[in-house]
Amino acid sequence: MYVCGGVIPELSGRRVRLRAMLPADAQALFAIWSHPEVAPWLDGPPLSSVEDTEALIALLAEWAVEEESLRWSILGPEGLVIGSCGYNHWQLQGAYRGEIGFELSPAAMRQGYMQEALTLALAFGFQSMGLNRLEALCHPGNLRAERLLTGLGFRQEGLLRQYRHTASGYQDVVMYSLLQEDTGAGERT
Repeated sequence: MYVCGGVIPELSGRRVRLRAMLPADAQALFAIWSHPEVAPWLDGPPLSSVEDTEALIALLAEWAVEEESLRWSILGPEGLVIGSCGYNHWQLQGAYRGEIGFELSPAAMRQGYMQEALTLALAFGFQSMGLNRLEALCHPGNLRAERLLTGLGFRQEGLLRQYRHTASGYQDVVMYSLLQEDTGAGERT
């Protein structure tokens, strides 16, 4: 079973590559995370600068060392950062589940990049981390994310009322899940 230990593995697909976030990614990630088409769907306080983004990247690297989180920068076909994805958190003993999160530059949307990136991340979660259940929390109005998740085989489980508190108040989320057995990979032993 995979133990992160602060080493974030590189995963490569046909058109995208997932690698550890670097301080040099801060400009591109800030542009994505603060973009008006992306920012409303994020779970967290808005970022106000590239320096805030650098601090968040450093925090995510710390959490990877502590095995609290595992996030990748997504590099597109040209080798540029077009988004991020990964595990916001996970639990092995007693649950074998993890929660995914993902964001993509609006310029890279509707081209299949996030589907390819998440396919890599999900396979890593099931095969290397030993997870049995993957979860995604989605704002009820985020239809693009809903289509992506259901296209990857996730099932909607229900509405979690006032689950998050944001700058605009309490926010509902929809819980989606994907089980290892849903992928045809069989059950965890």
